[in-house]
Amino acid sequence: MEEKNIQKVTGENSKERISIAGVITLLLAIVIFSGFLNNAHGWSTAFDFVTLSGKFGTMKNAATATFMGAGGSGAREGFLLAFSLVPGIMLAMGIVSVVEHTGGLKVAQRLLTPLLRPLMGLPGCVSLALITSLQSTDAGAGMTKNLFDEGLITEKERAIFVQFQFSGCAVINNYLTLGSMVFASVLVPIVIPLALVLFLKVFAANVTRLIINKFYTEEA
Repeated sequence: MEEKNIQKVTGENSKERISIAGVITLLLAIVIFSGFLNNAHGWSTAFDFVTLSGKFGTMKNAATATFMGAGGSGAREGFLLAFSLVPGIMLAMGIVSVVEHTGGLKVAQRLLTPLLRPLMGLPGCVSLALITSLQSTDAGAGMTKNLFDEGLITEKERAIFVQFQFSGCAVINNYLTLGSMVFASVLVPIVIPLALVLFLKVFAANVTRLIINKFYTEEA
């Protein structure tokens, strides 16, 4: 009975036809959010999320200071930091809206549910949010909230997905930027630590999945 309710909420039994426009926009969104073109040059940079997000200019006569200034502290500094995250989140939500409008989320749901359902108990419609969360914690969180508000994922699935996201936040972005400082000292191929973190993210999601399935009830 519970499985039928989940299918009803996530739309896994939908027989709607997959559109070509949906496939194209889904693939473009995956490329944009994946970070594959982060170091590209020329016109291809238009398909990279970080490049599209852009950067703030610097204050006049202060080459190293952004609009946030320098030497800030406390709640005011925190407010400006949070404010600086808004453009990236808005961009991510806008891209997802286009993908959803063209049927791209239905394509992801149909194609990726057979993979994500046994792997972490999640429907395929979370795929874009999953990919985005590997590069941007805030954008991934915003997209996850939108999926829940639209009724595309259940409360259980949201909890499992949140555990996946916040076990090693924005792992690819942080690993390739902050981690690059110690790459010279790493004694194994640099892809191995990254693969280990990704594995542990899936492991953490399944621990949460196990706990929820054992103790959680709809009434609770």
